[in-house]
Amino acid sequence: MGQIQMGDLVYAAGDLYNDPVEETGEAAIPGRFVNELLAPAGARGVVVNIGHAEAEPDTDIFLVRFELDGEGTLSEPIGCLAEELYQTESKASA
Repeated sequence: MGQIQMGDLVYAAGDLYNDPVEETGEAAIPGRFVNELLAPAGARGVVVNIGHAEAEPDTDIFLVRFELDGEGTLSEPIGCLAEELYQTESKASA
């Protein structure tokens, strides 16, 4: 996959869930349930920011807002790793 940049259109490579925080077991995204489906495989989104975890400064984390419906309603930003995203729809798993 090419270099992902802010503003790029991306697709979820697989179902993305609200993983529990390892240390506490609480939901990584507050206000959502642990293991809640955040974006299904193939969901289209846009990269709104790029950062990294303090513990892993060499690993990019992409904040993506995925479409929630056919009207283009966008989700709250979800942190994704590069391997969880594709830049072409045809590569996204169904």
